[in-house]
Amino acid sequence: MPIAIMSAMSEENAALVEAMTISDTVETGQRIYHRGTLWNQDVVVVFSHWGKVAAASTVTYLIANMKVSEVIFTGVAGAVDRGLKVGDVVIGSNLYQHDMDARPIIRRHEIPLLGQIALPSDEHRRQLLLTATQRFLATGITLSLPRETIDEFSLHSPQAVVAGIASGDQFISRKAAVQDLRERLPDVACVEMEGAAVAQVCLEFDIPFSVVRTISDSADEAAGVDFPKFIQLVARKYSLGILENLFAS
Repeated sequence: MPIAIMSAMSEENAALVEAMTISDTVETGQRIYHRGTLWNQDVVVVFSHWGKVAAASTVTYLIANMKVSEVIFTGVAGAVDRGLKVGDVVIGSNLYQHDMDARPIIRRHEIPLLGQIALPSDEHRRQLLLTATQRFLATGITLSLPRETIDEFSLHSPQAVVAGIASGDQFISRKAAVQDLRERLPDVACVEMEGAAVAQVCLEFDIPFSVVRTISDSADEAAGVDFPKFIQLVARKYSLGILENLFAS
């Protein structure tokens, strides 16, 4: 059975599709699912679309119709941990839905009927992804990116960490919101809009999953990065390089 490679950004997806040997393509639900091989690994590659509902819809189709054995989800995120900077990478340990709040019926952040707040990723794949990411950041980044791009985004000595990731249907862009998130979910390192929804579906279907996020901004008013340019020049190269180090090593 293939491994699903979901990308939260269309640019990342396009880079992966370009690197694939494609054997089949399925168009449905306004998605294009590419089946084939990446570095001799049997995969299905797809752009998840943005937000929790879109990502949940995509991964449900992958599990039910494409019969994938595992899900790896790449994308970008805003830093919540003050120690992270643009170009660092977070491999998710636990995934949280920061906008889930069914109080007083259940605890804040608890997923109804699952009885869980933290949704753990696959530990084995998590460690393999950490090693692959560290290898890419140590040697592959200078081969994948021109010096002017590295200098423009200050991609000097980027780090990879394993930490919590929070997801919600909100674009976090205020310092007060970031501080509130730190207080509610103290082990969260970054925030995005899809990962925890994918985690919930995978757990319900007993499918191992992992989430890898490149830090694109500081999730507050201080973020000064040209986001579209970062996605096109950096994030798509990161996803490709990390997965190549994962599968081709």
